[in-house]
Amino acid sequence: MEEKKEKSARDSLAQINRLVVKIGSSSLTRADRRLNEAVMRQLVEDVAALRQRGLEVIIVSSGAVAAGMGELGLTAKPEAIGHLQAIAAVGQTLLMQTYSALFAEHGLCVGQVLLTEQDILDDRQSYLNIKNTLRCLFSYGVIPVINENDSVGVAELKSTIGDNDVLAAYVANLVQAELLVILSDVEGLYDDFSVTGDKGSLIHQVDRFEDLEKLITASSGSANDQSGSQVGRGGMATKLRAAGLLMACGEMTVIAHACRDRLCDILAGQQVGTLFMPTSKRLQSRKRWIGFASPCKGSIVVDPGAEQAMVELGKSLLPAGIISSRGRFQPGDVVRIENQQGAEVARGLSRYTNDEIDRILGHSSAQIENLLGRSASAVVHRDDLVLFPRLAPAS
Repeated sequence: MEEKKEKSARDSLAQINRLVVKIGSSSLTRADRRLNEAVMRQLVEDVAALRQRGLEVIIVSSGAVAAGMGELGLTAKPEAIGHLQAIAAVGQTLLMQTYSALFAEHGLCVGQVLLTEQDILDDRQSYLNIKNTLRCLFSYGVIPVINENDSVGVAELKSTIGDNDVLAAYVANLVQAELLVILSDVEGLYDDFSVTGDKGSLIHQVDRFEDLEKLITASSGSANDQSGSQVGRGGMATKLRAAGLLMACGEMTVIAHACRDRLCDILAGQQVGTLFMPTSKRLQSRKRWIGFASPCKGSIVVDPGAEQAMVELGKSLLPAGIISSRGRFQPGDVVRIENQQGAEVARGLSRYTNDEIDRILGHSSAQIENLLGRSASAVVHRDDLVLFPRLAPAS
């Protein structure tokens, strides 16, 4: 029965029309920090084959810092941000020159898109501009190659995202790609995180958030994390967080080996790597932005009754179920909605300021007009609400 379920899930990969492929630094570079052209050639061949079939593909490529180190003859990564930014500037040029030359052999053109976390998360207009740029690149038949803008970004070099793993998930969410493929130096997710280094058995499929959260907790900050290197910033925990984000958006993720596994085999439904299945229906673009691509200006704490009404009954958040609020926010701002244990159960657009919520919390809708001098409405309407289990935080 379990094998039939996995086969059915794998068969659905053949229906993919748009995907994001992320490849890590440890896969893109050799021991001498030079670009591994054999791996890049294999990736380009696979992407070209998918493009020939009409699929839209975005590459999220790590490797700028590592390639810059190789070009400059550095054996150890410097700690100073300025030096890292300079190294990244050298490496980004090498990366794009190599991608451009390899894709040109297949008659394809590439376009470089440099992003920071703030570009996607901090500004709605910037979010839409990036989305339009990528859509136009697709219309021209161009392969977008995305990297964190390490040559100017500071937060990225301090590993707030994690080796492009979560950036790739943000990009997949932004363009509503049906699949994210994370190519790494491991064959997928294994069920053993013990200090012995024994990988145990390969997990072929993950279906539930509860299972994923346990795996993230087990792998976060452990010395034997299954992925990550001296040249990269990621690890298995960041890959699992990326997969979790897309599970909540209604999309699939595959973690596979960059050298041994082929994209065409993955999309043909072969049992390659670890497949993470969606936990919900595909979210509309607006709700994707509310839930996963917007800054939260504050938080609202709700009682068990309100939590149940939202999560189990699909109801809006009313003032009567609110216990407290934190932060300063205005109508239209995104807020976290937390239960009394501090777990985030949803995000949504508030229809009130934080001061107004403090005045009306715990009151029935009938009392709101007397308190505020206007008719009552839901604090967060269900149309502006995104429900999702929160994953373990980054360490």
